[in-house]
Amino acid sequence: MTRDGSLGRRCLASVAVARRSPCDVLPAAAFSSSSTSTPRQAADSLEQDADAIAASVRCCRWPALDPLLPRLSHPLLSAVLLRLRPSPDLIPRFLHRVGLHRLDLRSLSTAAAILSSLRPPNPALQLLKKAISARRSDLPKHLFDALVEAHQELELSDPPVVFDLLLKAYADAGEPERALQVFYLMKDANFVPRIESCNALLSAFLKSDHKDRAWVLYAEMFRMRIPSTVVTFNIMINVLCKEGKLKKAKAFMQHMESFGVWPTVITYNTIIHGHCSRGKVQMGIEMLDIMREKAIEPDSYTYGTLISGLCKEGRLQDASMMFVEMQDRGLVPTAVTYNALIDGCCNKGNLDDAFRYRDEMVEKGIEPTVCTYNLLVHALFMEGRNEEAHTLIKEMEQKGMVPDAITFNILINGYCKEGNADKAFKMFEEMKGKGIRPTRVTYTSLIYGFCKRNRLAEADGLFKEAMHKGLLPDLVMYNALIDGHCGGGKMERAFELLKELERKKIAPDEVTFNSLMRGLCLLGKVEEARGLIDEMTRRGIIPDLVSYNTLISGYSRRGDVKDALSVRDLMLSRGFNPTLITYNALIQGLCKNGEGDHAEQLLKEMVSKGITPVDSTYMALIEGLGDGKKTIKNE
Repeated sequence: MTRDGSLGRRCLASVAVARRSPCDVLPAAAFSSSSTSTPRQAADSLEQDADAIAASVRCCRWPALDPLLPRLSHPLLSAVLLRLRPSPDLIPRFLHRVGLHRLDLRSLSTAAAILSSLRPPNPALQLLKKAISARRSDLPKHLFDALVEAHQELELSDPPVVFDLLLKAYADAGEPERALQVFYLMKDANFVPRIESCNALLSAFLKSDHKDRAWVLYAEMFRMRIPSTVVTFNIMINVLCKEGKLKKAKAFMQHMESFGVWPTVITYNTIIHGHCSRGKVQMGIEMLDIMREKAIEPDSYTYGTLISGLCKEGRLQDASMMFVEMQDRGLVPTAVTYNALIDGCCNKGNLDDAFRYRDEMVEKGIEPTVCTYNLLVHALFMEGRNEEAHTLIKEMEQKGMVPDAITFNILINGYCKEGNADKAFKMFEEMKGKGIRPTRVTYTSLIYGFCKRNRLAEADGLFKEAMHKGLLPDLVMYNALIDGHCGGGKMERAFELLKELERKKIAPDEVTFNSLMRGLCLLGKVEEARGLIDEMTRRGIIPDLVSYNTLISGYSRRGDVKDALSVRDLMLSRGFNPTLITYNALIQGLCKNGEGDHAEQLLKEMVSKGITPVDSTYMALIEGLGDGKKTIKNE
């Protein structure tokens, strides 16, 4: 385009200038200078175009500007931004229309520096966050250097807020290491970061579980004499609690007091939560007493944390009393608190109280959450009350609640437990159809369900699919698949899976070996199964009751009662008492060998130990005693 058409025929504009307001002056076409113009003419043209565009932006002539904005050159963008400095509130709208992706480092830093003069400077922070998200390849140093140049060009007054905003933008974006680079760049440039920015970075390290880096930063802040606030101390106390250093956390609270910074309810809540999450609820209750002594009023979070901790310890009565105390103090419980109580009741098998709490929260106008329904549905499935569980799912959907991954996992697991693998798989397909990503738990439940139905090929297929989806199998998933192949007599595949999990540095446990022992025993290879006991011991895995009962059953099934009794004696020497399974296996083995009298003696022994025989016990005895003429008494 020639210069004649570059600015809407500038001669016409000059003729009409007396009759038009500044808002009517608008470039007509492109904004790049002609190849025939001199450097001076190009510079003059850029200045005139920048003046015209800035005037139009100030008058909000967006419909006329919008078609032209995407074609602005980088130098022209920066020039327009400089002209909008007196009206910084217009810059976000201008940049939105231009497109953030079209900004180079200079125009981006110019915009951020100007916006940092606003109070509060939230637009500058949001701009930097968006830029960081869109331009992840940019190094913090490049952006920092560009901001330094913009700061100098604009001659902004100190302290330079924009660098703190850059630090906070990286921290808020979940990039604490890059934020730390900005911290050190500020230090090298003799800019002292604000405590609010430092707190944001400390918090980012805590959230990303880089607690060691939080201490590195905190030490650097101390060296730079950046004074800590109560927020700083609360974050570091939280770091100590997350590290499990609860005594040091309490000592750190005294340390903050020595600096004239007094703990708040958040400080105490952090320490109480630290104790409760480690199963030390009583210490949390003691901290509650200290709060009261210091006239710091506990809030709903304080009580909610303690109630949740008590419920996890099974102290439902104490949790209920604390719940009453909380309400007596005028504090309103949240859905989270009710969910903790409901969970506690469900774990105790007390579903009546669980539903009573659910009804109470509804009466008080507190809507049950997806978590509330998940807890109740899971408890109902565990008790075999499947119809009631389905009714709750329907109620949940009628309320417009969207089931989450946990909901589907509960349903899938419930169907698998009841042996309905096809229904479980249907729920799996529905879950994916709703855009909910299956988890490792989902695949483990399905693998378990298909293995129980001896549909091993489908179980193997799901195992491969999980890995293809990036869900690395854990020990629980491997155990489910190994147990399935052992139950199906596919011992070669089971031992292949054992080698595979060991290659992946996953240590097998007693469940793994018990499954392998069971599979070998089912094939009559009891000596090989017994050899696994030695292998377990060599690996530092302690055989449990299941291990010994599996061997006893294996020997008894093939009539080797002498070996079965020797395993029983070994079990007793290791401190394990025989169970119903132990006695049933031994009685059946003795009866198989025609040793009915010995079997009857074992029956008397088990009854004397308070173990109640079952139908299979009596049936084995009847068969062992031949024609059944002897009367079997339950002594």
